[in-house]
Amino acid sequence: MSNPPSTNIDLGQGQYRPAELLWQHAAAGGRFTLILAHGAGAPMDSDFMQGMAERLAERGVNVVRFEFAYMAARRLDGRRRPPNPQAQLLERWREVHAQVRARVDGPLAIGGKSMGGRMASLLADELGADALVCLGYPFHAAGKPEKPRVGHLAELRTPTLIVQGERDALGNRPTVEGYRLSGAIELCWLPAADHDLKPLKASGFSHAQHLDRAADAVVGFLTRMAG
Repeated sequence: MSNPPSTNIDLGQGQYRPAELLWQHAAAGGRFTLILAHGAGAPMDSDFMQGMAERLAERGVNVVRFEFAYMAARRLDGRRRPPNPQAQLLERWREVHAQVRARVDGPLAIGGKSMGGRMASLLADELGADALVCLGYPFHAAGKPEKPRVGHLAELRTPTLIVQGERDALGNRPTVEGYRLSGAIELCWLPAADHDLKPLKASGFSHAQHLDRAADAVVGFLTRMAG
């Protein structure tokens, strides 16, 4: 694949512009590219997003991150805002996918953390993504398991990996195993982990170990999808 130059973004000084993309290139020139969107409450350079991007790049995956408009605005003035309406989030995803697709060759996957992954799942078939990767999928809103957001997941055609904590408050293992999901979806369960894939201390696992396992699962999945 072609390797676009990295975008220089001064994240600490509020210089990020919504049109910019943040690239994390694999050291040896990765075969795969994954566009990774942030969740509802944390930016594209949160500890979770940075840690996953670094781990994936170390394993041979080029990672592209971006921000939705509400999060980019918060970076500029420090004010917390709710996510943009769904239609705007989806349109931003379409714009970013088109930008990246025009700049790279080879397999291109989309996905993200929580809300970012859910928005990607709504567009994966439309965009013709090679694969979909969701890290901590919000199967339902907090405290509302009686209102699942899974209708489209029953019909999804895009090969999909969902890495989920077994005790995720937005979709734990017993709850999710009761849903009807497409055969295109694979689930990777992390023991005793929450929505951020962080395990209970008593489990004997560390957060770093779970993030490593998540990265390994993503790379293995993308490798299989690429044949």
